[in-house]
Amino acid sequence: MSSRSVNYTSSPLLASKTPVWRSKFIVAAVALGFVALAGRAAYVQVFGNDFFQRQGEVRFARTLELPANRGRILDRNGLILASSVPAASIWAIPEDVDQDSPEIQAKLKKLAKLMDMPLPALKAKLADEDKSFVWIKRQLDWGVGQEIAKLDIKGIYQRKEYKREYPESESAAHIVGFTNVEDHGQEGMELAFDKELAGKPGSRRVIKDRLGRIVEGVGVEVPPVDGKDIQLSVDSKVQFFAYQKLRDTVIAKKAKAGSVVVLDAHTGEVLALANYPTYDPGNRKNLTGEQLRNRAMTDVFEPGSTMKPITIGLALNSGRVRPETTVDTTPGRITITGSTISDTHNYGALTVEGVIQKSSNVGTTKLAMNMPAREMWETYSAVGFGQKPQITFPGAVTGRLRPYKSWRPVEQATMSYGYGLSASLFQMARAYTVFSNDGKVIPATILKTTEPAVGVPVFTPKTAHQVRKMLQMAAGPGGTGQLAQTIGYSVGGKSGTARKQVGKTYAIGKYRGWFTGMAPIENPRVIVAVMIDEPTVGSAYGGISAAPVFSEVVQQTLRMMGVPPDMAVRPQIVSNPVEEQPL
Repeated sequence: MSSRSVNYTSSPLLASKTPVWRSKFIVAAVALGFVALAGRAAYVQVFGNDFFQRQGEVRFARTLELPANRGRILDRNGLILASSVPAASIWAIPEDVDQDSPEIQAKLKKLAKLMDMPLPALKAKLADEDKSFVWIKRQLDWGVGQEIAKLDIKGIYQRKEYKREYPESESAAHIVGFTNVEDHGQEGMELAFDKELAGKPGSRRVIKDRLGRIVEGVGVEVPPVDGKDIQLSVDSKVQFFAYQKLRDTVIAKKAKAGSVVVLDAHTGEVLALANYPTYDPGNRKNLTGEQLRNRAMTDVFEPGSTMKPITIGLALNSGRVRPETTVDTTPGRITITGSTISDTHNYGALTVEGVIQKSSNVGTTKLAMNMPAREMWETYSAVGFGQKPQITFPGAVTGRLRPYKSWRPVEQATMSYGYGLSASLFQMARAYTVFSNDGKVIPATILKTTEPAVGVPVFTPKTAHQVRKMLQMAAGPGGTGQLAQTIGYSVGGKSGTARKQVGKTYAIGKYRGWFTGMAPIENPRVIVAVMIDEPTVGSAYGGISAAPVFSEVVQQTLRMMGVPPDMAVRPQIVSNPVEEQPL
C-alpha cells in the first residue's frame, strides 16, 4: 500500500511529500513540552512552593525593625536628665552616585559641609562601587537631615533613628552615662537600666526592590513597646551646684581630680554624685579614661582620719570608755612592734572627745589596742567596708578589708585611723549614715523612694549622739575641720589626709585630702563626702582643701531642701586650724 501525501501548494519547495509520522512526532513533541511545563509549574506552585517562596523572600523580602522609643531618665523632681530625639542617619549605594557629574560634585560638597565632614572622607566612603550599602554618617540633627534631603542626590538616602540628649551635660555625666550609636547603654544609669529603658522593638515584613525601596508590606506589623522612664533620687539643682563647687576647687588648687557625694541622711538616697575631670555625654570626641572614671564609685583609697569616729564609736559602744575618759598621748608618738606612730603635736592628756577634735593618731591607737581585732573587723564590715555596695551602679567597688586573723599589732593600730584598708568615697559617705540614724547604717539608693529606710543596728542611739557631738567639735573652733562650718546650720564631720600609694610604697609629696560629715548636727538631713586628689596650691590637708567644698554644698543643699537654720548666722573659726597627721 503506497503512502499518502498531501499537496500543500503548487510551490516546488513546499510540494514535497511529507510522511505522516513526522507530523505526529511534532505534535507529540509539543504535547510533551506542555506536559513538562505543566509538571514544572506543578512542582513550583505545589510541591516545591515552600522552597521557592523562601528563595524569593531571601532576595526581596526584608524584616524591618521598628525601633522603640528609649525611656527618659528623670531627676527626683521630674526634670529630664536624658531623653531621645529624632535623628537622621545618612547612607548610600556607591555605584548609584555619579561622582563624575559636575552637578553631583557640587552637591557632594554641600553634603560634606552639612555633615561637617571633609570632602575627601566623604569621597572615600563612596569610592568602593562594588558595595550596595555604606553608612556615611549617623545620628545627625533632624534639621540637618531635612537639608540633606533637599539636595536630592541619587544614591544618597537617610534613615530615621533616635539619639540621646543630656540637658545637664557634664555635671551629671557620671550618673547618667551614655549610649552608643545603636542606642545601647554603655555607662552609668544608661547601662544599669538598659533593659528597662530600651523597651522592645517592633517589626514589619516588606518587599523591597534592588534600590532598597519598599514595594509593599506583607504579614502583620508588630508595634514597638517603648521603654520605661527611670526616676532617680538625684536632685539636678544640688547636682549642678556640687559639681560646680568641686570643679572650681580642683582648678583653683591645681589638683589632679576630685569627687563629691551627697546623701539624704534619712533615706539613703543619692542627691548628688559628681567628679572632675568629667565629659559631655552628648559629645564624646577625644574622650579619655581620666574623664570617664567615676572616681567616687570606682577609685579606692585609704580613708585616713575619717575612720577615727568609727573606731571611737566602737570603744564608746562597748563601754570601755566614755566621752570624758582621759587618754594620755604624751609625748606625741607611740611605738608598736618597732613602728612609730606620731601626731603633729604633743597634745598631752586628751579626753576621748579631744582625740576626735585634735585628730590624734596616738590617742586613737591607744583606744584601738585595748579592743579585740575581731570586734574592730566586725564593726568596719557592718558599716560597709570590704563589702560591695548594694546599689544599682556599674563599677561600684568593694574596697579592701583583710580578715582580722591576719592583722599584726601595728596593722590593727594603723587601721584604727584609716591606713591598711581601702574604700571608695561613696562607701565613706554611706558608712556615716550610722551616726545620722541613731546607730543604724542604712542602704543607699540611686532611685527615688518614698519608703523609709530600714537600717542595720551597729551602735546604740546614745553612742551615735555622742559621736555626732564629737564630729561637731572636730568641725568647730580648735578642730581640724573648722572650714566646714556653714552660715546658719550646725555641722559635724571629720577631715582626712593620706599619702598616696604608688605600688607598695607611699609617694613623696602626693596626698589625698577629704572631708566627710553631716548637717544639721542634732537631726542630720544630709551627709556630704568630698575628696580632693593631689592639691598642689595651698595645703593638702583635708580640713583645708576639702572642707570648704563641704561647707558650700551643705549650705546650698539644705536651703534647697527647705531645712530651717538651727544656729547663729556667723560660724566661729580660729586663725590656725589644727592639722591632722598623715602617715
